[in-house]
Amino acid sequence: MARASSGSAKAAAAAETADGDLLAAVDLGSNSFHMVVARAVLGQLRIVDRIKENVRLAAGLQDGELSPEALRRAEDCLQRFGQRLAHIPNRRVRAIATNTVRQLRQPQQFLAPAEAALGHDIEVVSGREEARLIWLGVAHGNPPGERSRLVIDIGGGSTEFIVGSGFEALERESLQMGCIATTRRFFSDGKLSPGRWKDARTEITAEFQQFSSTFRHLGWEEAYGSSGTIKAIGEVAVAMKLGREGGIGAEALEAIRQKLLGFSRIDDIRLPGLSADRRPVIAGGLLILDAVFGELGLARMLVSENALREGVLYDILGRDTGDDPREASIEALVARYDADRAQAARVAETAYSLFDQVAKDWQLNGDDRRLLGWAAEVHELGLAIAHSQHHQHGAYLVENSDIAGFSRTEQQFLSALVRNQRRGLDLSAIQALPDRMAAAALHCALILRLAVLLHRSHDRLQIPVLAAKALDDGLRLTVARKWLAENPLTEADLATEKDYLAERDLRLDIKTP
Repeated sequence: MARASSGSAKAAAAAETADGDLLAAVDLGSNSFHMVVARAVLGQLRIVDRIKENVRLAAGLQDGELSPEALRRAEDCLQRFGQRLAHIPNRRVRAIATNTVRQLRQPQQFLAPAEAALGHDIEVVSGREEARLIWLGVAHGNPPGERSRLVIDIGGGSTEFIVGSGFEALERESLQMGCIATTRRFFSDGKLSPGRWKDARTEITAEFQQFSSTFRHLGWEEAYGSSGTIKAIGEVAVAMKLGREGGIGAEALEAIRQKLLGFSRIDDIRLPGLSADRRPVIAGGLLILDAVFGELGLARMLVSENALREGVLYDILGRDTGDDPREASIEALVARYDADRAQAARVAETAYSLFDQVAKDWQLNGDDRRLLGWAAEVHELGLAIAHSQHHQHGAYLVENSDIAGFSRTEQQFLSALVRNQRRGLDLSAIQALPDRMAAAALHCALILRLAVLLHRSHDRLQIPVLAAKALDDGLRLTVARKWLAENPLTEADLATEKDYLAERDLRLDIKTP
């Protein structure tokens, strides 16, 4: 039943984006913020607007906090973006925050005012999810055919490495090094020298070695680079007449490095074709690319115009046309931990039924319904570890696994539901979510708890049609008196559930006509 429900969800999604609709992606990078607006045309995207602002968010990061100046730059930029996005529906806009926001000790202190300025929710994604979206953008911008490919994206705070084929990323890695972070790490005093470069390159190369052998084993037939640093180096190569447009060769890279090291200070750097806003961070970016070429044995890299933001646009389109990568990720998670699919289907069916009856009163939406359904599919993952406290084991697996397609907050939402499927309510898991998601998570947790409880016996018998009504402080459930009398364990469990909810000032009313 759950798989059928997923199918109907896909059918509904297919109608969400029509030809002519506008979609938008916002990339809150560590160096620059980007916004891309595109129009859906026959299942493809036609770019109609781009805006880029050099916000330098990572430059304001210190000990897990952002400086007031960096916060102001970010909010001012997002207000301008928000004006352009004001008339595009929320479901067709995705804003993605990357490495710098991942490093914040209290990300909500940034996200709350940032979302208010933008007028849309902002998702924080993991490094590997960022890598998947980059791959999607590069693949759509440079049709891959059958060739295997290496993609490298040097951002302001992190660098992503992906090997794959077609539109599928086979291996993804994300390292805490980017053009801003690496410049600050090795050249914080602004001084350059060949000796310092050599030592820094050795350190950087050592960090690649944790995954480089795996990548080399997979192999690739062509290499692509994306985002600002690699584009800038490609433009310098062309301006220095070191190669043709759209690519960077090993010899060209060496010549650019020698030219750069001819300057004794970062402030003095003047490279042909290098913009003024890229100059303060080019040393760190070039250092990373120099180490990449050496460690991975690259002779040439092509430069992609597409990157993360285009990948986000195609991800929106995929979700809206029934090709949601999250479906495959949940399926893979279920398979990995050998969860009971039949039981998950029964729980999901009842959860959907209850949800549909209370969604309007609780102001729950389609995204909440999808997350509830996925939580039902994975609610028993923890049994692969132990029956005792399996809800806690499952919550840990869901929150900390690499689940392609999900943002960090979406995984935390799922984890909160799995954690709260039984026993006492752990409100801390729900309160840790952004305010905009916390109320929905609590309501979905109440629904999932009842669905799990009603199917505790794991039998194939149908539960009689239940009536559910949303209350301000809980839920009213109508159950046939005869059925309840024939299922004394369920009756006892419902009584216990009333006690669990009462401990949190929540109410469960049971009506037995």
